Amino acid sequence: MSNKKKRDKKHHKHNPAADRPTIVKVSAVKRNPAHQWWVDHQRMAKPVLIAVGIAIVVIICIIGIIDAIW
Repeated sequence: MSNKKKRDKKHHKHNPAADRPTIVKVSAVKRNPAHQWWVDHQRMAKPVLIAVGIAIVVIICIIGIIDAIW
């Protein structure tokens, strides 16, 4: 009689595809300087542009209300 301990863990199959590195293909795009700036600073520029747009709309509304009063 053998007093070997039974294995609790399940056997997992080895996946050879998981060991291979993934290849990322990148294509270069020629952009003009303004568009390249937009691509680089898009995360920062979008909220700033939205805030400026809202401020302009509020200023136009205030000017319209003051014009209607006078």
